Amino acid sequence: MTSTTTTSQTGNASAVARVSDGSYNLAIGYLRAFITLLVLAHHSVLAYHTYAPPPPVTLVAQPRWWQAFPVVDPQRWSGFPLFVGFNDIFFMALMFFLSGLFVSTSLERKGAKTFLRDRMLRLGLPFVVAAAVVAPLAYYPAYLHTSSPAGLAGFWQQWMALGNWPAGPAWFIWLLLAFDVFAAALFALAPRFVAWLARTTSDTWRRPVFLFALIVALSGVAYIPLAIQFNPGYWSAFGPFAFQTSRLLHYLVYFLVAVGVGAYGLQRGLFASDGKLARRWPLWTVAMLICFLIASGTFLASFTAKSSPLLWQIAVDATFVLSCAVSCFGFMSLFARFATRRSAIFDSLTDNAYGMYLVHYAFVSWLQYALLKAAMPGLAKGLLVFLGTVLLSWATVAALRRIPAVARVI
Repeated sequence: MTSTTTTSQTGNASAVARVSDGSYNLAIGYLRAFITLLVLAHHSVLAYHTYAPPPPVTLVAQPRWWQAFPVVDPQRWSGFPLFVGFNDIFFMALMFFLSGLFVSTSLERKGAKTFLRDRMLRLGLPFVVAAAVVAPLAYYPAYLHTSSPAGLAGFWQQWMALGNWPAGPAWFIWLLLAFDVFAAALFALAPRFVAWLARTTSDTWRRPVFLFALIVALSGVAYIPLAIQFNPGYWSAFGPFAFQTSRLLHYLVYFLVAVGVGAYGLQRGLFASDGKLARRWPLWTVAMLICFLIASGTFLASFTAKSSPLLWQIAVDATFVLSCAVSCFGFMSLFARFATRRSAIFDSLTDNAYGMYLVHYAFVSWLQYALLKAAMPGLAKGLLVFLGTVLLSWATVAALRRIPAVARVI
């Protein structure tokens, strides 16, 4: 269920994200759109991952890898594990961070009651639709991929026997809603903590390294103990509500720190086009690549280590935390520096990103299933599925948003 992930996308920002002074922050909007595309690409290539598991015999058999790999193609490409591994380290944390940026100003403007009512509309309702409709539609090809599919009746029988209701990538939506409820409670019950958080992160445009160190320290404390206790691949699920157990507090740290950053004002803060983060983009980009190589090397070395397994696990978890933070800051620096001019394509992607996140998984799995028997290499299939998923999701959401009631939600 890796990032089954993934962008967003972020229901906390409206189709046109607004900051405290009422102007549109181009860097944040375009970064949201880009991360959404990464999510679509991530899911599009999983069928062609070198280490993708074999197709399931039935949906109820354990382990249920089909929830992350609905379709598994015999054609593979050795470059996809590197791409998938890089994405998995950082992009969900960055999605929660981008979502948290708008919480403070939204709560101050609307008040907790209106804020939560709005979140229920913009997150709760789409989650119900995505879980009830999109997820079964997306997972039906996994059932067709089993040994002896017996039509819709057989699928429904196995689906109801699962013991929970897989929601696919919509897990991000409900967890974001839960974080929003938590943030609203903090504003109401612990205003001093919120004020401290805002003060602590208020100087980020002058000292982004301080914010980086804060995130690394807090996420390390939040993630490493849980990663030791639970396998990083383990997911907790109850009904349609699922989350990657070891990363729950890790994601909460990114969200809450972003709440503090957003309270200061985004145009003059971390994403300022003339700020230190934007000016130091070459350093952050190089560091992003180096830290990913270190994290990957540590992870691979841990498999051959013959002593101190706990120390190796701590090293793997610590390099994960570091690589995650550096990658988030690397992409934020790139968009703060270069997303300074409007683009009609990215404007449209930004407007439709949230909806594309909600519907894309069905297009991914059905396109992968349709290409199973095609005589094409894995790389070509992955690229074709990604392109088809982007175009179909984009067109579908753009058409749906012509309906006023739908446009109000997504």
